Amino acid sequence: MKRPLAIFLIWLFHVSAIIGVTIGHKDWFLSKTPMNLSLSLFLFFWVFSMDSIKKVLLFALCFAMGMFAERAGVNYQLLFGAYTYGANFGPQLDGVPWLIGCFWALLAFVSFTIAQKLPFHNYVKLVVGAVLMVLLDYLMELNAPNFAFWEFEGTVPLKNYVTWFVLGFIMQLLLWLNKVDGDKIFSLNLYTAQFVFFLYFAFVRV
Repeated sequence: MKRPLAIFLIWLFHVSAIIGVTIGHKDWFLSKTPMNLSLSLFLFFWVFSMDSIKKVLLFALCFAMGMFAERAGVNYQLLFGAYTYGANFGPQLDGVPWLIGCFWALLAFVSFTIAQKLPFHNYVKLVVGAVLMVLLDYLMELNAPNFAFWEFEGTVPLKNYVTWFVLGFIMQLLLWLNKVDGDKIFSLNLYTAQFVFFLYFAFVRV
């Protein structure tokens, strides 16, 4: 029962946001981004099966890696390029929203779970997982300035995507070495809902 309810809520929130932003309530819905991400995080912990200290520690490690990398990017223009975060990602620590660290970890676990179910060699699965992370970041980059998420000085540099891939691959490797498993169907729905949301607004400008 947990999984169907969680999947329903994920799609309800994402589809409602698509409709609400499209019909003219952009500011209200985008200001609720922290709530949406927090709900996704709660449902992930509820359904994914975070049933061991090892999984929790790995999630915390991915969170810390994401926060450290983002802090270096925001404050020292390292790794990703020169950019700053807007107001719609919630409370920040030294210019970096707490939720972006959660997003790194959440996306790593979800992408890993999806990739590990594919009929490829293990190392290919790690690459696929990292590519899934980069792909979603690419779609987000198309919308981020318009949504007041974050904004680069000028165009998004190639090193942003290279860094996303390298960090993503390291996270995928850590999860593989520790034999992490989780709910594939929930992971696929969460990833797809976010993918559809950002893909839609890549074509429909509001």
